[in-house]
Amino acid sequence: MTEALIGFAILLALIILIRVPIAFAMGLTGFFGFAVLQGLGFDNFMDFRWTGPLSMASNRVIDTAQEYGLSVIPLFILMGNLVTKSGLSQELYQASNAFLGHRRGGLSMATVVACGGFSAICGSSLATSATMAKVAMPPMRKFGYADSLATASIAAGGTLGILIPPSVILVIYGLLTESSIRELFAAGFLPGLLGILLYLGAVRFVVWRDPSSGPRGEKMSWSERWEALRGVWGVLILFTVVMGGIYLGVFTPTEAAGVGAGGAFVIALARRSLSFGDLFNALTDTGRTSAMLFTVLIGALIFSDFINRAGLPDELLTLVTSLDIGPMGVILVILAIYIVLGMVFESLSMMLLTVPIFYPLVQSLGFDLVWFGIVVVVVTEISLITPPVGMNVFVLSAVLRDVNPATIFKGVTPFWCADIVRLALIVFIPAISLILPELLYR
Repeated sequence: MTEALIGFAILLALIILIRVPIAFAMGLTGFFGFAVLQGLGFDNFMDFRWTGPLSMASNRVIDTAQEYGLSVIPLFILMGNLVTKSGLSQELYQASNAFLGHRRGGLSMATVVACGGFSAICGSSLATSATMAKVAMPPMRKFGYADSLATASIAAGGTLGILIPPSVILVIYGLLTESSIRELFAAGFLPGLLGILLYLGAVRFVVWRDPSSGPRGEKMSWSERWEALRGVWGVLILFTVVMGGIYLGVFTPTEAAGVGAGGAFVIALARRSLSFGDLFNALTDTGRTSAMLFTVLIGALIFSDFINRAGLPDELLTLVTSLDIGPMGVILVILAIYIVLGMVFESLSMMLLTVPIFYPLVQSLGFDLVWFGIVVVVVTEISLITPPVGMNVFVLSAVLRDVNPATIFKGVTPFWCADIVRLALIVFIPAISLILPELLYR
């Protein structure tokens, strides 16, 4: 366990002090840590007995590159990029606004709903926040919404992108823990809807306290509402086919990702919104993002091998069993660690660093790993709007340069509280996450 703790200290120093990219920091720490455990120290550093560490690292690279299940990542990313290029974000917002905009705080509610719908296809929190900021901010400012509420609804709504399936984060968690990806997708659906409802409640709370922060918008007729819905039928059908096919077992998540990417391409062509340049940009962005995620995943797996070889999960289990706290107490301690880490770590980095350590402990205590995956992703969502390193907040402040990050952080406080309520419900009522996987697959 001592070697593992020293490895963590070195890893944090590489990331925070020297600013080594997390993928390389984890890979280097894991590789040399594994070498130390093999008996290779400074006295024999030039010795050529590096077969163990080199074999471990090369196997991780080769196995990851050949992992069929990982092909779901670039395909879902491509689907999200193509849908973004097709102009869906604008039409989703218009459809949501048609039904909610006339209420007090209705434009913020419409933003939350549109973020939920867009993130369900896009699968990226940061992309959802950046895109919806350009779409939703102008009309909210037009009707006199407070910047704190307007930006907070975009930042919080964007966090739904890593939970509502298809979610790249859930795919990576499934690969790290060898959990069923389709069960994780099914488990994330109801917590995602719960998040939307609680965010709508947060908006209602804000405008109840300060009615001037969210004035009413224009009320549309039913004919205008149905007209607004016409623009999103294609994408709704695509989402239904992709997720319905996974849930009903018609095709695997990888096949569903292929169907989704192909369907998004057809929709973009049908809308005549995809030029050759847009297609090239979508493909290159997909390649860059996929390469980044694969590199980070390989580094995390190498680091995970070192941690497991050092015996940290077993030592943690021994430590926990020696304490006078029950299994749920252990989960609460883990959640507290996640919330603290979320203040200083970016969400993906936090998950990759901690899941290899915590999931063997959680599994040994008898908890369902699919349920724990949803809990981890919800805590990761919270970190996206938690100061001082709330990534969604800083993405918004980069897009909206005239809004101070402090204003956004102030506005997200009710949404952060709503997330804590949702986290508590999911932790203490596991059926919220597990009812769909149990009905469909168990």
